[in-house]
Amino acid sequence: MMANEAAAHADHVEPNYFAIMVILTILTILELMVPPLVSAKLTAGSLLVILAVAKALLVALYFMHLRFERTTLSVIALTPMVICVFLIIMLLPDLTSTTRTYTPVEPTAMSETADH
Repeated sequence: MMANEAAAHADHVEPNYFAIMVILTILTILELMVPPLVSAKLTAGSLLVILAVAKALLVALYFMHLRFERTTLSVIALTPMVICVFLIIMLLPDLTSTTRTYTPVEPTAMSETADH
């Protein structure tokens, strides 16, 4: 049992956490620069989502140590992300449809005389 644990620990190379922190900082600075520089809302939103996903993957892979885990644990961790993307795609028609407001119709002269 001890030999297996030692072999598994030898395969696990310690990542450079400082370099990952620098990359996360650069991605955060890029996120802050997107809204003032990109005027198209869809483009800005897409860029922000891509940057956020990249940051989330870095955090999950290195700080949550998913990079060194079995595939099963990674699948379990990615399942909520897949469900989230699915829900967003399914709700897009509701988000992009035009809103229809009810405008009450004023009573006509005919209906006013019928009441008296």
